[in-house]
Amino acid sequence: MHGWSGKILRVNLSDQTTDDLRLNPDIYARNIGGKGLAGELLFDHFQRGWDDPQLPLVFMTGPLNNTVSPTSGRMTVMSRSPLTGAVCDASVGGKMGTLLKRAGYDGMILSGTSRNWCGLNISESGVSFCDATSLCGLEISAIHTRLQAAPGMDQGAHAMIGPAAEQGVRFAAIVFDGHYFAGRGGLGLVMAEKHLKHISVSGGLKTAVFDRAELQAAQEEIYRLVSASPILTGDLGISNYGTGALYDLMRSRRMMPTANFRQTYFEHSAAMNAAAYKNRYRTKKFGCAGCHILCKKIGAKGEIIPEFETMSHFSSLVGNRDLEAVVEANRICNEAGMDTISAGVTLATYAEISEQELAPEKMLGLLADIAAGRGEGTALGQGSLRFTQEAGRPEVAMVSKGMEFPAYDPRGAQGMALAYATSTRGGCHLRAYPISHEILRKPVSTDRFSLSGKARIIKISEDMNAVVDSLTACKFLFFAASLEEYARALNAVTGMQTSAQQLLATGERIYYRERIMNARNGFDASDDDIPARFFTESGSSSATIQVAPLDRQEFLQERAAYYRIRGLDENGLPTAEKCAALELPC
Repeated sequence: MHGWSGKILRVNLSDQTTDDLRLNPDIYARNIGGKGLAGELLFDHFQRGWDDPQLPLVFMTGPLNNTVSPTSGRMTVMSRSPLTGAVCDASVGGKMGTLLKRAGYDGMILSGTSRNWCGLNISESGVSFCDATSLCGLEISAIHTRLQAAPGMDQGAHAMIGPAAEQGVRFAAIVFDGHYFAGRGGLGLVMAEKHLKHISVSGGLKTAVFDRAELQAAQEEIYRLVSASPILTGDLGISNYGTGALYDLMRSRRMMPTANFRQTYFEHSAAMNAAAYKNRYRTKKFGCAGCHILCKKIGAKGEIIPEFETMSHFSSLVGNRDLEAVVEANRICNEAGMDTISAGVTLATYAEISEQELAPEKMLGLLADIAAGRGEGTALGQGSLRFTQEAGRPEVAMVSKGMEFPAYDPRGAQGMALAYATSTRGGCHLRAYPISHEILRKPVSTDRFSLSGKARIIKISEDMNAVVDSLTACKFLFFAASLEEYARALNAVTGMQTSAQQLLATGERIYYRERIMNARNGFDASDDDIPARFFTESGSSSATIQVAPLDRQEFLQERAAYYRIRGLDENGLPTAEKCAALELPC
């Protein structure tokens, strides 16, 4: 095979045995890799509870990993979410995807539960287990340092969980190479339930490429498009300022979630933007394997500079105007291994219910308590929905399907309302990302204060992003490039003869399968919704920008249109006809 190795590692943690799974090449072609292939392998197991030992935790690369395809270093992690009970996958950077391919595997399927905390070591010469009890209780940076010190692993890739997962935090993450997060939905807790503390990978094998000259041409075409993109490589773009480049955009458009989404403008935000971090910390660039954009930012003294959502949620959402406290909040979450979006929203619900402003010391103390599973942190570690239900105030939880919202208020970009609602993993911006056209005007500008016509756009975007996550490319590149360029790269690597439209059809099948998986676990139209606050309360308007509540009837009409376009029934459930058309079991 070209592109794929044709071999997937299966691991039974209960008896610490492994074997190789070899799939028919047609299965690879129908699912591509990453998110698509992980969903295929999870499908028959998905009605198991997230804590069922036999529910797999799947790590999957794509056919472009370990090639010169731009942003080819990513991979997918997928299972069922402890936070939501829904499908949960994460596209994650670092170098694990590249090195897993170099070890000879397209992915790995982990099932069972180890008696004691263990580690998994993978290389081209074999697979072994080790005792990892000594790593328990350590922060992520300390774990990473020890793993790198192991013989032959100083250049290896490492996936690990921190104290938050050990303490049962439902938004615990899996951390790759010390910096990159499979963050949303609690995949770290799934890994902890299996008593797997870390995975370490090394290897030096090459990936077979069908046509290297054509791949080089596709790479150069993508590079040209990226170099002409102000969003990616412009003076104020993501390459220079990281994802924090979005901070001023959200502020100026008065759609920055503030005070637990009760407001949409934070008066102190002008002094807390990406430029402020760059000036304060004298930042430099780093990034994932196979990426030249290098959107990650690190300070001159090694400080990890927050991503946009973290930057926003630990400032405006909780009312904090201390820049250093945001960096420290990010550090606490990174070292504990927990999702900053869910942590920030959960703290905001705490502040609203307790009717107190979170001073920096209080905010940082609560985060430390969540990580350690002590005091008030024990309840907060269950996520905002469970915390507010216990407090008798579930309406305060800014979630969809139990997953906390990121830093885009849907009253200021109304397509986000439908995107949050229809996302298979819950309140997520990465399934459709209407911000691309509503704010960044890519590929074309749409009216951000209207839901009209957004259903079809969101459906197509969901399908496209399913392909991107199956190729294991970076979504940022699609501000400049398109599936046409990546179809060319895929064909060059694998020898396939596919087009952008054929890839979109593959993405539709991948996304519809996730709707089936959720439906089998009780999800329906009642879960495809957003909190009442957005329909009853205005945002923070100005003399020139009016941020009104969403129109409930218009939302329901557009959701119904989405169901029709997606091929679902009026209750948001899969239909036998559509399943047959997509060749999926219903």
